[in-house]
Amino acid sequence: MKKILLIEDDEIMPKIVARILPSTEYRLEHASNGKEALQKLEENSYAYDLIITDIMMPYANGFEILSKIKHRDHPIPVIIISNAGNEDMIMEGFKLGADDFLKKPILPAELLIRVKKLLMKNS
Repeated sequence: MKKILLIEDDEIMPKIVARILPSTEYRLEHASNGKEALQKLEENSYAYDLIITDIMMPYANGFEILSKIKHRDHPIPVIIISNAGNEDMIMEGFKLGADDFLKKPILPAELLIRVKKLLMKNS
């Protein structure tokens, strides 16, 4: 079973993502802000197979988290999901090492396909 960390301050998104990703294949953990996410990553440094993160969040934004994840010995694949889908933000995410970018509102089938593709690529 693949373990995914969802970093999202919107209370509805974890419920949506949990409905999209089958619980028989994925174990979803949620962090509601950047600070909580960084704590989870420190405590369980190799526990996650994939991270899905928003950009705009309190305490530490998605770019800060992405930067810390991608500068480790064992980088974790990252999908950014955000309302802020302007070209500069998308390019900044990719420069920092994001593996994919989805604009909100997310399409369920698209998220599922992109998650599967990244996890297969990094197996």
